[in-house]
Amino acid sequence: MRVIAHNPPDPADKTALPAIRFMEIDAPTPGPDQVVIKVAYAGVNRPDLLQRRGAYPPPAGACPYMGLEVSGTIRAIGANVKQWKVDQEVCALTPGGGYAEEVVTHAGHCMPIPQGFSLLQAAALPETYLTVWANLIERGGLTRGESVLIHGGSSGIGVTAIQVAKWTGAVVYTTVGSADKARACTALGADCVINYRNEDWTSVIKEKTAGQGVNLILDMVGGPYMEKNLRSLALEGRLVQIAFLMGSKTEVDWSTLMMRRLTFTGSTLRARSDEQKSRLVGALQHAVWPELSAGRLLPQIHSVFPFSEVDQAHALMESSTHIGKIMLKVSP
Repeated sequence: MRVIAHNPPDPADKTALPAIRFMEIDAPTPGPDQVVIKVAYAGVNRPDLLQRRGAYPPPAGACPYMGLEVSGTIRAIGANVKQWKVDQEVCALTPGGGYAEEVVTHAGHCMPIPQGFSLLQAAALPETYLTVWANLIERGGLTRGESVLIHGGSSGIGVTAIQVAKWTGAVVYTTVGSADKARACTALGADCVINYRNEDWTSVIKEKTAGQGVNLILDMVGGPYMEKNLRSLALEGRLVQIAFLMGSKTEVDWSTLMMRRLTFTGSTLRARSDEQKSRLVGALQHAVWPELSAGRLLPQIHSVFPFSEVDQAHALMESSTHIGKIMLKVSP
């Protein structure tokens, strides 16, 4: 089968993405608790670009190739797998290797295609929706009547987080970098959209909340946002970090955390155990799959690239001009 691999990054070049290449490798065989999926579509996610740069190495024992979510048809099942059958269509979280014609993953990380969904739509769900559920709902503890600030509201994570937060019953603030992105986030239900290019979002949050701050912040930016996030939280507020696009090292006055009794936490999805991921999959299916089948909380797909144009897909994500998900069509 064909798989997309990437060259090691050049330490002397901090700007260009390392080259990718197509390789022919043996098709995978499932372990006792695994399935092999013939991939129809794969989602493009920011961790793929980080891995390509050498900044997001796979966990020990994980597949070394990019690609964390797919949809497709089960080609083979392991001896212990009872819940899935060959030729069944699924979407799935993968430990890597989604940028391939076939991928192997744990059977507990597969999910049925929601009613009325295409394989394209379904491939946009696993990594993004599980990340939002794990961090916004489980770790962040967002509840009805609370307020949340979602940075990067037009990203794949952002457009999902806005919808899930509104579904929860929260008041949603979000930051974006253009008028088009602001309109898109407003259409998804955001109560207040702040264009950080011409507004100071900390001042807007202070004004809109009468100086109280928001209950929860979901942040993927890091860097200079860290100090501002802490100052924008309400008493007993929670800051949930899911990425550091502007760096993880910055100077912060941590006394704010103590004086306002704040909680600072965060997580990644890929490094969790199979059992933890399976539990998350079950929780997401129980709560969100009925909503998806009813036409709510839908994934927002910006563009679909042929498998051979993965470079262009990554370039688009690097540009941050997209609104929603970027996808790869793997099957002919």
